[in-house]
Amino acid sequence: MNFSKALQIFRIKELRKKIFFVLAILALFRLMANIPVPGVQVQDLESFFERFQMFGLVNVFTGGTLSKLSIVMLGIGPYITAVIILQLLTMIFPALERLYKEEGEAGRKKFNQYGRYLTIPMSIAQGYGMLNLLQSQGAISGLNSMTMLASVLTVTAGTIFLVWLGEMISERGIGNGVSLLIFAGIVSNIPANIWQFKQSWDPNNIPGYLFFFAVVFVIIFGVVLVTEARRNIPISYAKRVRGNRIYGGASTYLPMNVNPAGVIPIIFALSILVFPSMIARFLAGASGIVGHIAETVASFSFQNFPVVWTLIYFIMVFVFTYFYTMITFDPEAISSNLKKMGGFVPGIRPGSSTSHFLSYILHRVLFIGAVFLSVVAVMPYIVQAITPVQAFSFLVGGTSILIMVAVILDTVKQINAQLQMREYETI
Repeated sequence: MNFSKALQIFRIKELRKKIFFVLAILALFRLMANIPVPGVQVQDLESFFERFQMFGLVNVFTGGTLSKLSIVMLGIGPYITAVIILQLLTMIFPALERLYKEEGEAGRKKFNQYGRYLTIPMSIAQGYGMLNLLQSQGAISGLNSMTMLASVLTVTAGTIFLVWLGEMISERGIGNGVSLLIFAGIVSNIPANIWQFKQSWDPNNIPGYLFFFAVVFVIIFGVVLVTEARRNIPISYAKRVRGNRIYGGASTYLPMNVNPAGVIPIIFALSILVFPSMIARFLAGASGIVGHIAETVASFSFQNFPVVWTLIYFIMVFVFTYFYTMITFDPEAISSNLKKMGGFVPGIRPGSSTSHFLSYILHRVLFIGAVFLSVVAVMPYIVQAITPVQAFSFLVGGTSILIMVAVILDTVKQINAQLQMREYETI
């Protein structure tokens, strides 16, 4: 987007109102993110996040609200979890799979509504579990039964309110509301990162700093390239003669993303790697064989076994990329829909042959996407080990950079679409 288009955004009244509406919602979100629940001990909270790495990932998806234990400390994490659970359940319940994949926009809306319903019990369970865990670890104090009940209801209401704000952004603003809320939480930490970088500045480490930011540039370029990369499969439609008119005969493309799974495989892999060690820390004080096993499991971390931990993490992200894509992308359903609409891949028979062809292309493209996603996932650990820069580690990979790039690209596309629509209206 060039400078003239940026100025054009603010010349169009309707588009300007949408931009200001989004900014107002994000400002309200950041205000709520800084209102803490009672009994927060900042120093104890920081040490807690250092001990439990999994909550650093959760903190990303809450938009940074969990690390401050705000009234919206859960963010939209329960909603994301609910939607992922429903997507996994489509493998078990055929009716839910038909609703999600075959019933069009109306089915998707109903599926999302189920996600909202499931968000409420997920928020209550996560809120109580999180507050109880933080209190047992000394990160917060003074939560009696009534205060705990009030806090759980407050953070649950906060999550539902954020989901509503996200939907308001999607309906009345620009971009995907849920993604923009997460994006706002990530970039809100940039001033603190700049200050941390300034405090740790050492002139002797200038070559390390230059190497770090060169790696950042290469990674961001690669993420943009792979996020936008698609394998276009040509689709033709048969001609139909009705009376004196000929219908159909058009050609189009079926786009297949190189990375169709997004950040979901990283979430799965990191959760499975970190969650057992987190549970083991609570059982480490037990006596006998249970305590011994718990101590062994708890000791398995990146700090103690960096090479093995990183290798396992890489493999798990690779495997989960295939697993999640197989759930969300069904070549048989796509082949069936093309056949119903009179579409076909040139040189390929409709039906099972088309399904096999789509599966073949998908596996070839997905290999590149899975390797890319695995490299991006482990890159923060590699770069932090060889460079002195810690403040901007979120720029070298993992969920943060993928979310930031995806949100920026999607928002820019939607703004360009709005501008183009108004250009056609003036012709």
